[in-house]
Amino acid sequence: MNYPATIGIVGGGQLGKMLTLAAKKMGFFVIVTDPTPKSPAGQVADRQIVGDYKDAKTTRLLAKLSDLLTVEAEFVNDGVLQKIADKGVPVHPSPKTIGIIKDKLKQKEFLKKNKIATAPFFPVNSPDDIKKASKKFGYPMYLKARMDAYDGKGNYLISSEKDIDNGLKKLKGRSLYIERFIDFKKELAVMVARSIKGEVKVYPVVETIHKDSICDTVIAPAKISPLARKRAQVLATKTIKLLKGAGVFGFEMFLIPSTSVRPASQRGEQTQDKSSGQAKVLINEIAPRVHNSGHYTIEASVTSQFEQHIRAITGLPLGSTDMLVKSAVMKNILGTREGIGFPQGLERALRIPGVSYHLYGKRDGRVGRKMGHLTVVGDSVEINLKKASRARKALGI
Repeated sequence: MNYPATIGIVGGGQLGKMLTLAAKKMGFFVIVTDPTPKSPAGQVADRQIVGDYKDAKTTRLLAKLSDLLTVEAEFVNDGVLQKIADKGVPVHPSPKTIGIIKDKLKQKEFLKKNKIATAPFFPVNSPDDIKKASKKFGYPMYLKARMDAYDGKGNYLISSEKDIDNGLKKLKGRSLYIERFIDFKKELAVMVARSIKGEVKVYPVVETIHKDSICDTVIAPAKISPLARKRAQVLATKTIKLLKGAGVFGFEMFLIPSTSVRPASQRGEQTQDKSSGQAKVLINEIAPRVHNSGHYTIEASVTSQFEQHIRAITGLPLGSTDMLVKSAVMKNILGTREGIGFPQGLERALRIPGVSYHLYGKRDGRVGRKMGHLTVVGDSVEINLKKASRARKALGI
């Protein structure tokens, strides 16, 4: 690649913004696409093209102006990206990989085909399929949208047959599938990077804590056994080697106790999985991009996930994934009301030692919207959690 190069990012949200800041620090030019003028990434990029993530014309123009393309979300036009790649413009990760991951049913089928542990699932083409799934899995189970679903949007918990009609009504018009409910002990995540030269680096396993199906808190490293940690990292590394393309990938996982619902079971009974030892790890979802669970790396790691992604897609050596501190806690700043996107109470929050603050630059706030995040680093997980909670409570948004 000739330097300085121009990186095109499909998507101008907060992930695009943090990718852009990392790329600019390294001397790259950046162009982003987003339907909202002055998007978070558009505020710091060299140029923003106003247009939808899936708009073919917008994506083709981005390719014309860039030396390579990447994405900040999987909800993009992978068909157009494939044609762009076929014409010689590098696209990372591979559009084929994006095509697999953006459809959650295809993603599950990919994992099952490659014998990667994941929750059992069942395609849904009619209401009768949901009843068939209940006979296999029992209740509760999740009715999920295959496409354009994130932060719990597109999920509906079916606790009994009476919930089926409400679930279908809520997700009307969307392609669906059923996923068996997993009684997990903890939710985990692992970020893994692979460069265009095949180099692979794995970040520490983190614990993610969700509220209302949205990630609220990330604890790095996760307080789990060495065996569970190793299994999570091995599972993520094995999976990324099956996917095409370079960049940082996020792997969301479930840690389940050794006595639990076995994935191979067809009736949902409780059984002892003797092969699991102390813990069993399943992949819940894959993100073909930088991920919310990796935000802590900006302050806590030698190489942030955002710099790592830029290194990976431009052919530069991958950086160290070691942590600079013993512990880090990241807390999302979620909107709690309609209003302006800048919080009150910032002065109080930043008086707390060890707190770093990131605001995404979204003009309008709304309930549940990710407006920013804060990170606390230090020697103690418990102290970091308390500081992060205090800092978040000090912010009104």
